[in-house]
Amino acid sequence: MCGRFFLEADLDELTELLGPFGGVVPPPRYNVAPSQAVPILREDATGARHLVPVRWGLVPGWSKGPDHRFSMINARGETVAEKPAFRAAFRYRRCLVPASGFYEWHVRQDGKKQPFAIRRVDHRPFAMAGLWEHWQGGDGSELESCAVIVTHANPRIARIHERMPVILAPADFDAWLDRHNQHAMDLLPLLRSCPDDWLELYPVSTQVNNPRHDGPTLREPVG
Repeated sequence: MCGRFFLEADLDELTELLGPFGGVVPPPRYNVAPSQAVPILREDATGARHLVPVRWGLVPGWSKGPDHRFSMINARGETVAEKPAFRAAFRYRRCLVPASGFYEWHVRQDGKKQPFAIRRVDHRPFAMAGLWEHWQGGDGSELESCAVIVTHANPRIARIHERMPVILAPADFDAWLDRHNQHAMDLLPLLRSCPDDWLELYPVSTQVNNPRHDGPTLREPVG
């Protein structure tokens, strides 16, 4: 799964990765957690792309509200086209979730969980495949939310966890964001684990376990 990530890219780095877009680049954050606002890149009806903040934890448009029963931070790539909570968003509301890295927890032999930071070997930002949704309540209240798509871990990540977020190759961004492409047979092949040599991983402080902690030291390696 993907339950925490960090983003410390500036406008130039994100533009190099994503291409031109509208919107405001958020300040660096080193412990982004579910239910918090996260930036997503999506395409509007004219083809223009915008970086917008939405809540992390997808709330389907048909649900009764943003409660714990229907607030999902991850969608499994193997079933995303079929699950009622995700299938409409998969067809019509796909997005990119930019990140500089993510965290995963490995259960040690003594039963304790050791957090690891996972990032590109060149420390450049990347984009995770995501879905977004719009929910509106009977009282007129509205909420936009998102989920990160996950898949089987590649061999390197599998040493600590069986799942990982789908990290899209830049060459696949256009196909993923294309609002006119609604065919699962075109989109599902994109939802694969990235090559081993894209990423590095190393243990970090257990300070990251608490979402109230933030700061660049959280993604620094520990002995």
